[in-house]
Amino acid sequence: MSFLRKRRLFILLIGFIVLVALIGYSLSDRDNITTAEQFINDTVGWAQRTVHAPVQFVTDIFTNIDDVRNAYEENRILKEKLAEYGGLIYEVQELREENEELRDTLGITDSIREYTPVQASVVSRSPERWMEQITINKGEQDGIRPNMAVITSEGMIGKVQTSSQFTSTVQLLTGFDQLNRISATISREDGQDIFGMIEGFDPETDSLLFRIIEESDEDLKEGELVVSSGMGGVFPAGLQIGEVKDVVPDQYGLTLTALVEPAANMYDIDQVIVVDRELLEEEEGGDET
Repeated sequence: MSFLRKRRLFILLIGFIVLVALIGYSLSDRDNITTAEQFINDTVGWAQRTVHAPVQFVTDIFTNIDDVRNAYEENRILKEKLAEYGGLIYEVQELREENEELRDTLGITDSIREYTPVQASVVSRSPERWMEQITINKGEQDGIRPNMAVITSEGMIGKVQTSSQFTSTVQLLTGFDQLNRISATISREDGQDIFGMIEGFDPETDSLLFRIIEESDEDLKEGELVVSSGMGGVFPAGLQIGEVKDVVPDQYGLTLTALVEPAANMYDIDQVIVVDRELLEEEEGGDET
């Protein structure tokens, strides 16, 4: 009985030594593998492919079912959005027709919000006047004239200062002063709109100066939107200028000045839109009052 136990232990030990030797041999750096290793590798690879094919087929089925379910849900949401947009389009059309009827009734031929956009690209920006002006690639040949408003997709950035045949210089809002003002307003639902003038730029606070020209029953609130009023006859109404971030009194405490954060990024301007609007009356100088 003891002999058989020792024999089994000896055989197990020999087998373990052979197994370690084979593993070490298989892990050694060789250019060619043995026929037995090739047979084992091919067999294992064939078995893996055989098992992988049906597993991948079943996985693809469940994945496709999930994709179909997601596509169905997305399609349902898109149909709901399209239905909403269709309703909005109908409402806009109704409001447009109503607006045209009211204008016909009042005998108004032009709207202070109407303008023709002229696309332009910035071709240069002088380092010494980085925050004051830029040059665009549209000029008098494209209908560009001085004092036209210039905007981006974010909001107003300034006005055309001078124009040549093929290029124009744009004065940025950050370069405005009391001689180059914009008639602006803060619109409120109760009709108590607040009117004022954009009269310059404060580099310390990086804000436009919106000087209020009339008293308001309510205090200005942070985040209120400042837009062009169109009252100056130069710029259309409704062009976004910025948002109120603070209100400070003047040195005498008689008027209030709102610090307005520009809606457009004045440091990164590539593409602009020149607002082409027929002037209601000829304005002398750059004052839009």
